Amino acid sequence: MRTGVFFCQVENGKNLNVDAIAKYTANLPGVEFVQILGTAARIEVNVLTDLIKMKSLERVVIAGDMPGYFKPVFTKAMALAGGNTDEIQLASFKERGASGEFAQDRAKAVIACASMAVPFSLVAIPAGNPVNHSTLVIGAGIAGIQAALEIANAGKQVYLVEQTGTIGGHMAMFDKTFPTLDCAACILTPKMVSVGQHEMIHLLTNSNVTEVTGKPGSYRAKIHQRARRIDVKSCVSCGLCVDVCPVKVESEFDAKISLRKAVYIPFPQAVPNAFLIDEKNCTYVLSGGKKCGVCVNKCPKECINLDEIDKIIDIEVGNIVLATGYELLDVGKIEQYGYGVYPDVLTSLEFERLTNASGFTGGKIVTKTKRFNKRTQQEEWFFSPDGVPPRNVAIIHCVGSRNKKYNAYCSRVCCMYSLKFAHLIKEKIPNANCYEFYIDMRAFGKGYEEFAERIKQEGTFVVRGHSAFVTMNNGQMVVRGEDIINDKMVEFQVDMVILAVGLIPASGNEELSRILGITRDSDGWFSELDYNGSPTDTEKGCIYVAGMCQGPKDIPDTVAQAAAVAAGVLRTITSGKGVGHLSSLSLNEIETRAKNIHTLSGGHYVNQS
Repeated sequence: MRTGVFFCQVENGKNLNVDAIAKYTANLPGVEFVQILGTAARIEVNVLTDLIKMKSLERVVIAGDMPGYFKPVFTKAMALAGGNTDEIQLASFKERGASGEFAQDRAKAVIACASMAVPFSLVAIPAGNPVNHSTLVIGAGIAGIQAALEIANAGKQVYLVEQTGTIGGHMAMFDKTFPTLDCAACILTPKMVSVGQHEMIHLLTNSNVTEVTGKPGSYRAKIHQRARRIDVKSCVSCGLCVDVCPVKVESEFDAKISLRKAVYIPFPQAVPNAFLIDEKNCTYVLSGGKKCGVCVNKCPKECINLDEIDKIIDIEVGNIVLATGYELLDVGKIEQYGYGVYPDVLTSLEFERLTNASGFTGGKIVTKTKRFNKRTQQEEWFFSPDGVPPRNVAIIHCVGSRNKKYNAYCSRVCCMYSLKFAHLIKEKIPNANCYEFYIDMRAFGKGYEEFAERIKQEGTFVVRGHSAFVTMNNGQMVVRGEDIINDKMVEFQVDMVILAVGLIPASGNEELSRILGITRDSDGWFSELDYNGSPTDTEKGCIYVAGMCQGPKDIPDTVAQAAAVAAGVLRTITSGKGVGHLSSLSLNEIETRAKNIHTLSGGHYVNQS
């Protein structure tokens, strides 16, 4: 068929030479016309219609990062030109992984398939390899836990690697889950216990993957396990070592709103349920064994060895699951909200720990209290169970999300957890006023819209519009913003501000990307093979992504994706054949396969659009 190829919204960059790709495209069989429309293409329907008629084009290929955006105008032009609108083909570079080292050849292959109306996913299937039955899961939040349990319950060995001292991830820090308001710990901790007791799961906490070699189905991983300095099997969590430890530091599990000792257990339900030594703050470790060490003498089980050294563990696995989770944006960069300046401006995670019954205040929502720190000889603000409850609370959505200066994407969970916070505030402090500042309410899940309506009925003031800034006026915090429904600016005096902070990829993702050879998208999340068709696979055979490491999502979607990953892992094990690296296929191989299918189908295999 006479084919025209149009490049839209794509520019010459580090990995793509559009001019060279266009030159290659012009030599493909059937391609009669090629045009580069630039990065800010403005396409006139009448001009495009005349062009299709003049060149007698029977098929049109739209190539670019997001070609579907331009499809309506091309479809209309094709219809006006009297052509078959089913012959509008999309060649999506972004969807098909045309980035990184193999971007140039991948883009060419995608266009070659589209020009012949052959689905790229049909021909880009690497050969399989024999599969080792063991699986490595990196990250032990809810995604890693779910994937590990699914695989282990099928009788297959799992190595579960977690960089902190306990499994559970961020979900272990939460109080309630939306929209059902179920206890997060009640859902998570039984799964954590199952992981800790499962005979087919080898749990490696305080550990990081440092090297991966091999090929799909037969990987060799090197794991650096940092010394806990307390024997997990012997420790009975009596806490006597904590009583004598003189060092206090901020608790990571409590989002740094409380203190812990240098010998600690992350939280009471931690798995493994044993204490560990914080080597970065332990006086004995920092002094090279010359000072302190009182915890050793206090331990009745003699299970503390402050001289324990790190280990390097080598394992062989067939599949690897990435479940490294996420972090919060550094909200201190956004000065307009006064975080770090005004004591009662909190991040969402800090409020989670404040309102949690297992938290420092026993679940009481209170404002900070001032005290004099004898060690630093300065006054400081801290949370106390005896603190004063806030009378007015503002919750600000989209802090660092949907903002090109920070994160252009939506973090998905912020609207719903902000509404959950409003409910918890009204539940625990019935007379408090709660103000929600939102841009668009994205209540997309099952029961979410109903929950949003429930919050309004409970008396929360919902204000649509950007909150401009938080200031202090005569010792009183003031939130100023816009109310676009009533077309006016509003001001509220508040005692507490909660910032719904955007989510960003975990800091270790860049290093893991290098170690595993997995690409990341422009925002830093791990790239899936195909967002629609293969959302859990990656370009590297037998390596999968689950949960937040692939992009923001809520707990139900995370659990579902983790289960899907486990199904993919078990499929390779039971079939005995793992799919190889997509990058192992040459441009010539993909071209040849596409031509064969094109010939057999008479040039009308299927409409990719």
